Amino acid sequence: MKLQTLAIIFIIIILPISIVISEYGKSQIKTLDLQTSYDTKLLNSTYDAIKAFQLNTFSTSTSDLSNTKIRTIEASVNTFFNSASTNFNLEGYNEETLKYYVPALVYTLYDGYYIYTPFTNTLTNVDVSNDATYKDQESTWGLRPYIYYSAKYTLGGDDFVVITYALDNYVTIKGKKGNEVINLSGYLLSNVSATNTTATYRGVTIEKENALSEYIDDQHEYQYVKVNGVKYYKKNDNETFAIINDKEYKQDKYNVEPNDSAVRYYKEAVNLKNELVRLGLNDLRTSALVDEDLTSEEKTSRFGDYKIFDFDHTSGIEEADSDFNQHRLAVIRYSIEKNLSVVISNYNNYSGVQTNFQMPKLKEDEWDKILNNISLISFLQGLSIGGKVYNGYAIVPNSKNEELISENSIYILAKNSSGEEEYHRVTDTELTNSSKYNLSNAIGIYNMDFERRNRQIEDNNGNTTKIYFYPRRQLGCYNCIIGHSTVYKDSDGNTSINKYLDSIENAGNAAILKKAYYTALGRERYSMYKVTNDLQAVQEGFR
Repeated sequence: MKLQTLAIIFIIIILPISIVISEYGKSQIKTLDLQTSYDTKLLNSTYDAIKAFQLNTFSTSTSDLSNTKIRTIEASVNTFFNSASTNFNLEGYNEETLKYYVPALVYTLYDGYYIYTPFTNTLTNVDVSNDATYKDQESTWGLRPYIYYSAKYTLGGDDFVVITYALDNYVTIKGKKGNEVINLSGYLLSNVSATNTTATYRGVTIEKENALSEYIDDQHEYQYVKVNGVKYYKKNDNETFAIINDKEYKQDKYNVEPNDSAVRYYKEAVNLKNELVRLGLNDLRTSALVDEDLTSEEKTSRFGDYKIFDFDHTSGIEEADSDFNQHRLAVIRYSIEKNLSVVISNYNNYSGVQTNFQMPKLKEDEWDKILNNISLISFLQGLSIGGKVYNGYAIVPNSKNEELISENSIYILAKNSSGEEEYHRVTDTELTNSSKYNLSNAIGIYNMDFERRNRQIEDNNGNTTKIYFYPRRQLGCYNCIIGHSTVYKDSDGNTSINKYLDSIENAGNAAILKKAYYTALGRERYSMYKVTNDLQAVQEGFR
């Protein structure tokens, strides 16, 4: 056979294959480009939504209350779809169309989470008029009821407890043991003791402190005390007031000074520990968890078998590596996975699109974000991106909010060598240097109090003006707040505040630093709004 003939045969065979391979490669590249583009658009929309949630919690002093929280989240959901419709507009998807490809939005909050997804209204036992907003058996999008991070444990026989966990070491415990009804709540702490007027935590004595003060607009500064999530400002010796949704409301007198919220926090932790010991719950094991959906082997694999309330943990039950915290994270993760899987699977009944919605497998580092922060998880599935169907999700945590007082939520306000006040991270190693910083009057401040706020101010003529201001006007230390160059890290590159404070000598600036930090942490956590609080009892304690 001639060489020319072989060449022609080769061209006839190879050329079509080359063309097909080339087109396939172009198609795959286009698909990857689209997937990357969609990932970015989804992430941006999720970021916009969580930012809206953050700003709305800043603008209202009732953001911790359930009804206000729901409105805040619904506004955040609207932001998500508005942003998504803008980002995906060039691909031909508007807001109404995109809704059918979003099986769920999950807002993980302090002690539970909301899932935004479609559901069927069941109003068979309700007399509904023809012009009612909702109809029986109507499919609609909205927030499902709040799901707590809870687990049930058997104590033998008919005795049981239900423990509700949170994103920190706060627990609510309800149940029965024998003839006794159990109703406990509080923070779990080791290495803590208390007297009538003081408390000791990790070798640091906690006492009453002077009243804090902050600006309520761009001119006026008042002393205040925070009670159950609301700040009460001292107007004069006989009158205090609260600011709720931009308006000032006169209140009965609250004692703003001295502030003993921190002492109360540690005393309650001691009382909670004593009650757990008295009831024998300090010996409660993870294997006592009750879940009909898990076999014994699956339960042991997921939750292990060890004591939940390990107060004897080397660094304290509140440390990240304690058995309590490991179990707490496992319960929260299991609850989210279980309910979210059901929601996304059921979405196939609502979507009306030809795709199989499934719960994706989240990575371990992504779970770390979810389990340690207020966050938003968004899912987008079923969009065609050429060679395959898009199945994406985005996770955006939010560390600045009114929901969670984490160990990192406290800044230290101190004077530098020039006499100027500035705020620092607790783990700024330069704070212990007395030649650089004077900590004699140092105090711990909630990091949110340095964030810009806004208010609508009404004048005598009824005209309103929106003003922006900072409750606290001090500036942050660049090296530790922005650059992190002076922040302590251990050999593994981690920063544990408790371990750092335990490692420095309890004298001089270091002793003041410890006291300022643990006082502020106790004060701010005790001042948070809690559903389990007896509001009247808490308020009476400050009058």
